[in-house]
Amino acid sequence: MSARTTHSIAHFAAPFVLGGLDGVQPAGDYDIDHDEELIDGMSWLAWRRVATFIHLPSRTVKSPTSQLAAVDHAELEAALRHDQENVT
Repeated sequence: MSARTTHSIAHFAAPFVLGGLDGVQPAGDYDIDHDEELIDGMSWLAWRRVATFIHLPSRTVKSPTSQLAAVDHAELEAALRHDQENVT
């Protein structure tokens, strides 16, 4: 099975919490990686997301170390929606 990783950036205007992460994360831009695998047997190319990772700390923090943490994609999307709805 073929696999690929796609990259995006998630912007949080306010501090947020995600399951699997320690404590409240500060507002900022976060690199997100999505691991996907090719679905076999289709007459066209189709990919299935198998994992989502967030890079900690945010892009704005200059740190010599970074951490890659697995997060639930649906929870990440919900947190982003909540953040956008509460922007003043």
